[in-house]
Order: sequence, then C-alpha cells, then structure tokens
Amino acid sequence: MKPLEYMAVADEAMTRIKKGAFLTAQTGERLNTMTIGWAMIGFVWQKPMFMVAVRDSRYTYAILENAADFTVSIPSGDLHDALMYCGTKSGRDVDKFTECGLKTANGRSVISPIIDTPGIHYECKIQYKTAMDPAFLDAAYDKLYPEKDYHTLYFGEIQSCYEL
Repeated sequence: MKPLEYMAVADEAMTRIKKGAFLTAQTGERLNTMTIGWAMIGFVWQKPMFMVAVRDSRYTYAILENAADFTVSIPSGDLHDALMYCGTKSGRDVDKFTECGLKTANGRSVISPIIDTPGIHYECKIQYKTAMDPAFLDAAYDKLYPEKDYHTLYFGEIQSCYEL
C-alpha cells in the first residue's frame, strides 16, 4: 500500500473514474458496491471532500442512508466486466462480490471496505448529504432522469487515500 496525497492524484482519479469506479458502503451486515462514473473532489468547510451521487432507487442508497462512511476504489486494471455488472445489477437481488469474484479489504480508517484491486482508493466519512431538487435542474438533463429517480449527493471527508 502506497499512501497518496489525495489532491496530487485528483486529476488522474477524475479522469479514470469516467471509465468507472466502485462505490462501496457497509452498515452492520449490509454491504454493497456499485459502479459510479460521476464524482467530485474538492474542499468544503475547509476539509477535503469526495462527493458521490447515488440514485434514491439504488440499494446502495439504502445502505448509505444508515452508514457513517464509504469508499471509492478506482481500478487501474481491466475490470470492465465487473464494473458493467455492478452498474446494472442490484445488490438487493444478487451478491455482486461472488458473481464478479471481487474481494474486499478492510479500510484503514473507515468501517466500509475497499475493493481489493490495484488502483487508487479513497476512504471517506460522510459529513453531509442532500437530495437533488429537480426544480433547480436544467431541463437539458431531464433525459438522464426518465423515471424521475434523482440522485442524493453524499459529501465524504477524505480520511485516507492510497494506491494498491
């Protein structure tokens, strides 16, 4: 494990996340990972934050609503098939870890595990969440929400960033 300065790799992380990353959260015995392709890294309240967007219809949303933290694992290798699977199947119906052969590893500073794969890993403690208000959404984005299942934005203070 190689510790990283989160902002030093932010450009690389945001470039790679467009190809997909794993957002993983755990509360109690409930654990799930899902594919994300949208995120932001920046500063809020003078703290380093990683913001993820999760649709309210997703199983991960139900977990995040009760979780204290989340992790984002941005693989450096070819995990295209696993990312596609985790982005199209629900953890309500299948065990994504078993189906994709994904292993987890304990987080260094959070409860939620990381996906144990080479890449950049962020561990984040949830500081704030807010539901999107469609009244403020540009009409050009309506096509992204045909089911009106808008995102909740989770702001996680970056606790740790490293590379496996």
